[in-house]
Amino acid sequence: MSKRHSAKYKLDRRMGENIWGRPKSPINSRSYGPGQHGQRRKQKISDFGLQLRAKQKLKGYYGNITEKQFARTYDEASRRKGNTSENLIALLESRLDAIVYRAKFAPTPFAARQFVNHGHVMVNGKRVNIPSYRCKVEDVIQVREKSRNMALVLEALQSSERETPDYIEVDMKGMTARYIRMPELSEVPYPVKMEPNLVVEFYAS
Repeated sequence: MSKRHSAKYKLDRRMGENIWGRPKSPINSRSYGPGQHGQRRKQKISDFGLQLRAKQKLKGYYGNITEKQFARTYDEASRRKGNTSENLIALLESRLDAIVYRAKFAPTPFAARQFVNHGHVMVNGKRVNIPSYRCKVEDVIQVREKSRNMALVLEALQSSERETPDYIEVDMKGMTARYIRMPELSEVPYPVKMEPNLVVEFYAS
């Protein structure tokens, strides 16, 4: 279990937002920051501070992505044709662990990463245990038969906290998900406002 998992709600409190929309988030009862000075009046944040905050929030949302991985994803987004911020979101959403989470095969992005890591997922009939694996349009992601009755999977499937987005087609009976197309920012069901344009400014400055 990673250190980030045990301290995941620290990000919620630092940002002052319920990043994953979870009912257990401390932000639901305390909207101020952590520590003894958390309730002090907030100072005006600089442009760089806003950009850094946007990057930390987006990177943190996807679980344990390292700074190096995230920067590499940005580099690829900037090389592709079109809007870099839209490309960044599309690339993040095409990660295998992100699709497993969106398809409701795992209750959190952290659990999705671990679920893939432990070899419970197949892509186009082949076992894949790399959470950052980039899925392609029309790829079929499936939970292995032996893993379908795990408590973690059943908890996720029964959750009413979130809906499956339109760019992923899910067959709950067969425990499969088809990645239909790369999404636009407006289609991704983030519980809070994400600002990839500020992330682009952060890396471009």
